[in-house]
Amino acid sequence: MTHNAAMEEFRQYLKRENHRITPERFEVLDNALEYEGHFGADELYVKMKSNNSNISRATVYNTLELLALCELLSKRNFGENKTRYESNYDRKSHDHLICINCGAIKEFSESQIEKIVKEVSEKLGYEPTGHSFNIFGKCSNINCKHNKNAQ
Repeated sequence: MTHNAAMEEFRQYLKRENHRITPERFEVLDNALEYEGHFGADELYVKMKSNNSNISRATVYNTLELLALCELLSKRNFGENKTRYESNYDRKSHDHLICINCGAIKEFSESQIEKIVKEVSEKLGYEPTGHSFNIFGKCSNINCKHNKNAQ
């Protein structure tokens, strides 16, 4: 899906769901798709403001929710009681390892997980539309909090 295709998909979603089509919403989409990795609404808002945007915090929050509903973004919760987003734009399915000490997030893909999702869904009569699999643990990064305490 090209960037223009994502814009058009969002435009069609807004029209179909009777939401206003505004330049600010597309500004949020553009910045969200360009954001590297996982981000919170406040992080995106601060980034946009630092780039001299006139966007409001409420517009960022509301637009991110709309982008998740039309599946251009995925909402994630990595155990910190904070919603994070990541782009679905041109991305393959993946899962996450999350360090419980430093908060580092590592993405991975494992075909066995995809197979299990498919098998369980079929067995229970579901049509899978997505899944979220997170592994929580302690990372091996030398700069991680738990490694500093161990030294």
